[in-house]
Amino acid sequence: MATYFFKAVAADGKLRSGSFTADNDRSVARELRRQGLTPVYVGLEQKKGFELRLPAFRMGKRRDVLFFTQELSTLLNAGVPVDRALSITSELSERPVFRAVVQDVLRILKAGRSLADSLAQHPQYFGELYVNMVRAGEAGGSLAGVFERLAEFERSRDELRGYIISSMIYPALLVLVGLGSVLLLMNFVVPRFAAVFQESRMQIPLPTKIMLETSRIVRAWWWIAALAGAAVFAALRFYISTRAGRLWWDGLRLRLPLLGDALLKAETARFARAMATLVANTVPLVQSIGIAGAILNNRKIAGSLETVAQGVKRGEGIAAPVRKTGVFPPLAAHLLTVGEETGRLDQMFAQMADIYEADTRAAIKRFTSLFEPLIILTMGLLVGALVLSMLLAITSINEVTV
Repeated sequence: MATYFFKAVAADGKLRSGSFTADNDRSVARELRRQGLTPVYVGLEQKKGFELRLPAFRMGKRRDVLFFTQELSTLLNAGVPVDRALSITSELSERPVFRAVVQDVLRILKAGRSLADSLAQHPQYFGELYVNMVRAGEAGGSLAGVFERLAEFERSRDELRGYIISSMIYPALLVLVGLGSVLLLMNFVVPRFAAVFQESRMQIPLPTKIMLETSRIVRAWWWIAALAGAAVFAALRFYISTRAGRLWWDGLRLRLPLLGDALLKAETARFARAMATLVANTVPLVQSIGIAGAILNNRKIAGSLETVAQGVKRGEGIAAPVRKTGVFPPLAAHLLTVGEETGRLDQMFAQMADIYEADTRAAIKRFTSLFEPLIILTMGLLVGALVLSMLLAITSINEVTV
């Protein structure tokens, strides 16, 4: 048994707080619901004020939006009016900047604008997909259900993004540590080692000569290499900022071995999840394709959706145009064909998103399982070659001494 603290919303929309002694947090949540309260937070830590957010949701605009959507979904499903729900959510917001955003949305709403229009005043937080979903929910009288779907969409997207980032951290650290070790040897260890040969004036083995010359070049010209690298990076960034450059870069990324396949599946999953959310809320198909394309990171894939939208306008459906683009995986078109035949396109998009999110995780895992040993082997060979060059030189000194 442990003491659990809670925050919950009562039927009158007011916030309640307190504590229960129970076996687990689920028991506390069940007891709160039995008493007619909607739990907002249940945990072992007592939150001061309204800091109810879990550590995982404390960074970035996207996490703020996810927290906002989840809490608004909970409150609206509990029957709390929209203005009161926004007021509570603003109090629950931990970051002052986002709290001010929610309060401004509430101010605009009270001035007579719709919730969708109020959210649209802050495009840096609420994108086109989000606003159009809310607008569809207001028109259909299903705002609580819309926020529930949006919360699922934001949660799925955040989980996939987090998995990709966390999976790439270790390989990146391996590269940095390996390069740092080689530079440390070249700049500090090898120069001191070279002084021994300069004093002895002995014949230096060829591998040792190569190592010493490489060290000399690194120490003498490292700043030129750094400037050249910075210039190339800046030029590449500028070119990628152009439309042609972005298309070239996104196409190149898709052609990378192993990683390109993972990127394609991640974008397919993102597209499918957005379409499932939009189509389920009766947003027109052509408009849904345009909105979903706008949230994709890869402009080459997003550009192919313009062809898909034209095909839908011509009455070809969506499966055939998707197949004709040749960009998406073949399975995607087959799943959409089944969705059109059964009249359950939203469910098929959702299933498609689940499939490609799982495939993305598998592809990232395959990439890291091959990339990590490759980096370790490469760095091991480099460091091993340096050590071997030193050992050959030491052996030569011993032979001369004898």
